[in-house]
Amino acid sequence: MNHPSTRRAPLGVAVVGTGAMGADHVRRLTEVTSGARVVAVADVDADRVAAVAAAVDDCTAHTDPVAALDAPGVEAVLVASPGPAHEAILLAALERDLPVLCEKPLTPDPASALRVLAAEQRLGHRRIQVGFMRRYDAEYLRLRALLAAGTLGRPLMFHCRHRNAAPHPSFVDAMLINDSVAHEIDATRWLLGQEVTAVTVHRPTPSAHAPTGLGDPQLVILRTADGALVDVEIFVSCGFGYQVQAEVVCERGTARIGEAHGLMTNTAAGWGGAIAPDFVERFADAYDREVQAWVDATRRGETTGASAWDGYASAAVCAAGVAAQRTPGESVPVALGDRPPFYDDPPSHDGPPSGG
Repeated sequence: MNHPSTRRAPLGVAVVGTGAMGADHVRRLTEVTSGARVVAVADVDADRVAAVAAAVDDCTAHTDPVAALDAPGVEAVLVASPGPAHEAILLAALERDLPVLCEKPLTPDPASALRVLAAEQRLGHRRIQVGFMRRYDAEYLRLRALLAAGTLGRPLMFHCRHRNAAPHPSFVDAMLINDSVAHEIDATRWLLGQEVTAVTVHRPTPSAHAPTGLGDPQLVILRTADGALVDVEIFVSCGFGYQVQAEVVCERGTARIGEAHGLMTNTAAGWGGAIAPDFVERFADAYDREVQAWVDATRRGETTGASAWDGYASAAVCAAGVAAQRTPGESVPVALGDRPPFYDDPPSHDGPPSGG
């Protein structure tokens, strides 16, 4: 293939998966991101993918994602299909030496993630970035810079709240970990610079508003290699909106983000502000920055952001978390292999650092 860094024309991107997230990325690449264009889209839903392609100039529609990778003009891939489909498309992209931005999860389980890591290492250079968008959120970036400066001392505890107004009807207990707490798992590794070694889950009496059979909310406790404790309140049926809040408690001070104190109002009825309705609105700027940084790095011939190793580490912690859901109150160790030297030194980049 022509190396993207040698081309002056916009980066040709294939988007795999055109559901809500994938369609939003097509819009973003077409209307917001500079230096890129969508040249192919793929989805198992023929009508849906045809409608998405019809709205983009010179874009081909495919029901076979591998065919999309081989479409004329494709130089990079953005994967936004369901997690179980990720391994096959990632392996196909690596076979073609195509740069990839893969929405989390890398894959749904540690074993398949390790197969992807092995394939990337055989290729000899990194091609995969995992879409943990919080690494590109302005508040998270400021918090990481503050912690990296060391003025607050060593992190001791990390308090997290992750709330959604209501879950999808098909939401099940394991998805609380794999689809939601996965973000706090990556944030923990990225902000604290430590691997997670054990997970404990506590299960209070479910909310009366939780769907039948869903144990919501839950309290998830992560322990890191250096002994920090992280507590995550995951509550996906809170009913009032979408909130992501975090506070790091260090030896010489604390730092908190996610209060959303932008516009505050005072009226006869009281005071208050707006709460985002969903993650798309709350992290819109982060998604924009993430995709732009990926395009810019790819055009330079670099791979930045969260690596395939970060995706594997998240999958390993999630697996322990799902196991911990079955034994409430008991600590479940994380089975995490040694990080290969291939992932030890992240390449130069203009975005947030990779690695845990």
